[in-house]
Amino acid sequence: MTLSRRDINDLLEANGLAPRREFGQNFVGDPNTVRRIARLAGVGPGDHVVEIGAGLGSLTSALAETGASVLALEIDRGIVPVLRSVVERFDNVTVVEGDAQEMPWPELLAGSDAWVLVANLPYNVGTPLVMDLLDMVPEVARMLVMVQREVAERMVSPARGSAYGAISVKVAYWATARIVGYVPATVFVPQPKVESALVEITRRAMPAVADVAPAALFELVKAGFAHRRQMLRRVLSGMVTADQFERAEIAPTARAEELDVVAWGRLTAAVEADRRAAL
Repeated sequence: MTLSRRDINDLLEANGLAPRREFGQNFVGDPNTVRRIARLAGVGPGDHVVEIGAGLGSLTSALAETGASVLALEIDRGIVPVLRSVVERFDNVTVVEGDAQEMPWPELLAGSDAWVLVANLPYNVGTPLVMDLLDMVPEVARMLVMVQREVAERMVSPARGSAYGAISVKVAYWATARIVGYVPATVFVPQPKVESALVEITRRAMPAVADVAPAALFELVKAGFAHRRQMLRRVLSGMVTADQFERAEIAPTARAEELDVVAWGRLTAAVEADRRAAL
């Protein structure tokens, strides 16, 4: 059984709780929505799922019903006892209290080398969480995350797209990504002012650009998008020379939004080659 809007309100009232803005808490109060998310996640017996921000356990319950082993993380110590009571009927759910941004991930995920993240991520930390997991937690092989619609569009945007930016490049470096659905604000308690989207992110076997250090690439990308409307020769002045632009086959008059992840990789490789030669 998953939780309805009434169930959520009753649980909060009975336990003297209220959604906490500092944790970005918006609980899903629609059983059809959480079952849809679990179905889109494509998980079942034998799979290992980690959920960040499990809240009152509505999505947790839907994931547990698939037969997958679920590791449910929750930062709010007031919510954790309620979460435990909601999911105690499942023997395939483990609840862990703590901050996902400070978790010892290798230790936490030691039970498997391939995890699926399925989560309704808080709007205030959704983006940095996904970026950190892509950068530092290779055990997470796939994600299905619910985030603010405009954030989702940034994650999946191709070069020259209206939402394309540094986040798009980082996601494309590590993974492939696509929006697989939208979720209206009306299913949440409390109801946010924005629409949400479901993003499927699948980690690549190898990064999109294999011959450059990710830290060097992301440093250049971040600088390039700092002033996205300006030409790269101006934005990257002092970081990239005219010769490096030429060797990377990139026009110095181009703007950051015109370069896909492969082009950013060529530019980074040209810069790094000269840096190594100077050592």
